[in-house]
Amino acid sequence: METISEKIKSGFAGKRVVVVGDPVADQFLRGTIDRVSREAPVFILRHDETETVPGGAANAAANIASLGAEAVLVGIVGDDANGEALERALEKRGVDPGFLVIDKGGTTTTKVRVLAGQHYAQRQQVIRIDYGGGRAYGNDLYSEMKEKIAIAAQNADAIIVSDYSYGSATPEIGNWCLGVSGEFDNWYLIDSRHRLESFGGGSATPNQEEVEEILGEGFTPGDCASLRERLNLDSLLVTRGNQGMMLLEPDKPPLEIPVVGSAEPVDVTGAGDTVIASYALGLASGLSFAESAALANHAGGIVVMKRGTATVGFEELTTSLKGIPDAGTAAGSR
Repeated sequence: METISEKIKSGFAGKRVVVVGDPVADQFLRGTIDRVSREAPVFILRHDETETVPGGAANAAANIASLGAEAVLVGIVGDDANGEALERALEKRGVDPGFLVIDKGGTTTTKVRVLAGQHYAQRQQVIRIDYGGGRAYGNDLYSEMKEKIAIAAQNADAIIVSDYSYGSATPEIGNWCLGVSGEFDNWYLIDSRHRLESFGGGSATPNQEEVEEILGEGFTPGDCASLRERLNLDSLLVTRGNQGMMLLEPDKPPLEIPVVGSAEPVDVTGAGDTVIASYALGLASGLSFAESAALANHAGGIVVMKRGTATVGFEELTTSLKGIPDAGTAAGSR
């Protein structure tokens, strides 16, 4: 029986995925604790370096690229230094930033994580400072987004909508993407932090907390099956941390997928971005929903053992997948 690893042995090269959503400049400010300040009972942190990496929808795109596929990112960033730093970080990771929409005079959504420690000690996050985000943009910027989505999707295999509620990925934009995906026969996937019910169609990959916001704590597989049906989803993949995943698709019982690797993650930052990126590539490569979910489960299990906003590479994913059999299900349909 052919394994999932064997099915994707030729890699994801040649696949093109358009990620539409909220780009975030994830910045990691690292410093060394020098001494206690005389001005106040606080430590003085001597700055060592500040690193900017793709976050939010940009991290989903970075995961697409790290797995060997072509990633295009459509979203709104500010005309500022953090926006420029984010574009450089995207280019470094092989993501095409040419479809970004620039908000003149606007602020790029930025999350600054301050990591502090003494000499030769591991840096620990002590505070996070957020800039921008959570605003409604002008119709001109949304119109420009729609134009770029339509152009980028013409030769794409999948469209991902990554909604962090920061303004780029509105339900209107999601509906536009759904229509475009139908026109060009792309896979359509949605990851929405707080408003999954405002989107519909395609496949969704919410985490447990996001599902609890809709169904309440203690939801059952039957509740999730009803939610999938109500939102007219082809598949619903619920990520549940150290409890693994649960896949719901039409005319099949819920599929429980056990966690891969350690049940004690090192850092879950951006794990959902890795999951939807790998799930989309699995579907685009002809895998079934169950096989794509297994692939995404391994990808997520790898990335949560890394610190910071991380990505997973194709070689480490296929190594993890070795020996995992064919899920025995027919290929999913759009």
